[in-house]
Amino acid sequence: MSQGLSILGSTGSIGTSALEVVRHHPDRLRVVALAAWGSDPVALAKQVEEFGPELVAVWDTAAADKVRDLVAAEVTVLAGMEGLRAAATHADADKILGAMVGAAGLPPVYAALEAGKDVALANKESLVVAGRLLTETARRTGAEILPVDSEHAALHQALRSGSLSEVRRLVLTASGGPFRQREFSTWPDIRPQEALAHPTWDMGAKISIDSATLMNKGLELIEATHLFSIEGPRIDVVIHPQSIVHSFVEYRDGSWLAQLSVNSMVFPIQYALAYPERWSNEFERLDPEALGSLEFEPVDSERFPTIDLARAALAMGDSGPAVLNAANEEAVHAFLEHRISFPDIVGTAAEVLERHDAASITSLDDALGWDSWGRRLARETLARKMR
Repeated sequence: MSQGLSILGSTGSIGTSALEVVRHHPDRLRVVALAAWGSDPVALAKQVEEFGPELVAVWDTAAADKVRDLVAAEVTVLAGMEGLRAAATHADADKILGAMVGAAGLPPVYAALEAGKDVALANKESLVVAGRLLTETARRTGAEILPVDSEHAALHQALRSGSLSEVRRLVLTASGGPFRQREFSTWPDIRPQEALAHPTWDMGAKISIDSATLMNKGLELIEATHLFSIEGPRIDVVIHPQSIVHSFVEYRDGSWLAQLSVNSMVFPIQYALAYPERWSNEFERLDPEALGSLEFEPVDSERFPTIDLARAALAMGDSGPAVLNAANEEAVHAFLEHRISFPDIVGTAAEVLERHDAASITSLDDALGWDSWGRRLARETLARKMR
């Protein structure tokens, strides 16, 4: 029997990779809903034509009208947050793929978990902003959160070999991004097009900039504490430029388990959609004989203070990560618009975090409130930097 799938963020890099997995498994997966921001209505309409979902949700109202004109009359097209929530709670969806970038992807993910839907989660910001709320909701409703980030999918697989009580630590791998070896004194001269040129992964703009600052690893560290119920001090990060080893688990007996694959998102996506099974596929295979050497090195905290910044936010409690994420999103946006320098991204996030008084998050409104507070303060901070 096929599994009903709703994809939130279908036109982004994760969404298009997920649809490639669907193409490989037409007997196992059927798309019942698609959702997107609406930045490419034509691409979304083509997806609707190929995969035949019953429901399409488009965040942008004007784009929703364009999509409505491009698809068959029997397809329901909804706009705004109402549409995203409808896609996330579709009655025929057995699993939801949450791949909308940024904190705005949080409400539909929360709605899916409230409805008891299993969520394959690629939107790391959701767990960063409201990790405890989401995991407690999943436990209450019986839903499962399955990681789609390659690093967390690797940890999820390695952790199937032992109990949490047997784990000494988790180790996330990071490519180091495009500036791992760039002369540090030139970092103020870095331009957006340079930061977008990731050496091993093809990702969207926001994620690519986070990879260049290593903020993505800080956010992933926070995310891992919620996914695996392991405290932050037992999670480390190591630089691995080849992006072949996607993460490690060190067990208390000194054994290490790692997951390796070609650096393509189809592998962690299929893992999450197939879990607890493993499905065969015809994707490109890793050839160990062609690998040569694999390199690992420590994170340079002077170049990449984002890991320590994430640990500081985590130590503050629920609101710390929410504020850090919000400030980072605003700063990344400003950098992409050439309004601030590359080092100002992390500088802004650090300043906003330092000015916040920690509080617990017990509701979706709490989470969204702290996200709004962090954005507002970040915009004020950015305005001063641009004078």
